[in-house]
Amino acid sequence: MSGNEAKYIREAFDTNWIAPLGPNVDAFEKEIANYVGVNEAVALSSGTAAIHLALILLGVETGDKVFCSSLTFVASANPILYQGAEPVFIDSEPETWNMSPDALKRALQDAAIEGKLPKAIIVVNLYGQSAKMNEIVALCNEFGVPMIEDAAESLGSTYKGKPSGTFGEFGIFSFNGNKIITTSGGGMLVTNDHEKAQKARFLATQARDSAQHYQHSSRGYNYRMSNILAGIGRAQLEVLEDRVKARRLIYERYAQELGSIPGLFFMSELKETHSNRWLTALTIEEMEAGFSANEVIQSLAEANIEARPVWKPLHLQPLFAGVTYYPHDEERDISEELFFKGLCLPSGSNLMIEEQLRVINVIKSAVKLKV
Repeated sequence: MSGNEAKYIREAFDTNWIAPLGPNVDAFEKEIANYVGVNEAVALSSGTAAIHLALILLGVETGDKVFCSSLTFVASANPILYQGAEPVFIDSEPETWNMSPDALKRALQDAAIEGKLPKAIIVVNLYGQSAKMNEIVALCNEFGVPMIEDAAESLGSTYKGKPSGTFGEFGIFSFNGNKIITTSGGGMLVTNDHEKAQKARFLATQARDSAQHYQHSSRGYNYRMSNILAGIGRAQLEVLEDRVKARRLIYERYAQELGSIPGLFFMSELKETHSNRWLTALTIEEMEAGFSANEVIQSLAEANIEARPVWKPLHLQPLFAGVTYYPHDEERDISEELFFKGLCLPSGSNLMIEEQLRVINVIKSAVKLKV
């Protein structure tokens, strides 16, 4: 916590605004919209809810196809299933670890030949790193398919000077407990379309019609953020830039201390981008290093330090068995490579130097024992 959250929470209690509406919600929406430079922001209960509403607003229905990054958390794709639509997973490319424009182009060409283009494309910015937006946006425009930018992990990042989350028809942010700023649970849908933002607010409050009595003509959802949580978010947003600086310093220290070890390769930063470095991630080439990512994770666990593999690709998940998948090219499945070779190191904004050095020293010791 930043220390200022109590002020906004106290205001909510003092004014008796406890419900999922109120001054903090209104202000938080405006502050996020101003921060990323869009016309509208809609505060919601989660980033997943934001993706779900984006799909509804784009008219995704049963039988439609939606293309989605494969190397991501399942929350990016679950809303596709909510709508009865069919996900098609797109591989990563090696430079950003994000959606491969080459694989996306092949998938769109095949869909065009079939006469059934996807209703939407969900592009994820993994671990704070922007995807190759110029190439992906160009493909979306060429084939006339709207993009949803899943920026759940990349608030505070930029691509060629433009804030993450502002490249698609909709952008989504998450304020889950593990994100760079948190409301404990929550999300935000951002767009430049005022009418669609208003429709999102309508759907997120159980789609209640404008009538004196309770009347409903559309299916709605209980997706709005509470005024208390929005107050926490306002205080968190005030320190976002400090959090980004802290995460980038953590990454730089890891890279400086461990980058010279043979076979270790840190997730790079695409030219003309600025990543929030939400998580410090790297891959280990076992043949070159003499040890594997899993062995490093185990060594850290023995020292009571938690590290994790990168996301398991969605096309490998039992939930999505048999779903269509487009690899980066015929020779390489990048997301699968990253899953087997990658790991994420402790990267919290409040990670103290001595704590980080303990992580580094455990890895160095583990490496010496293996080589």
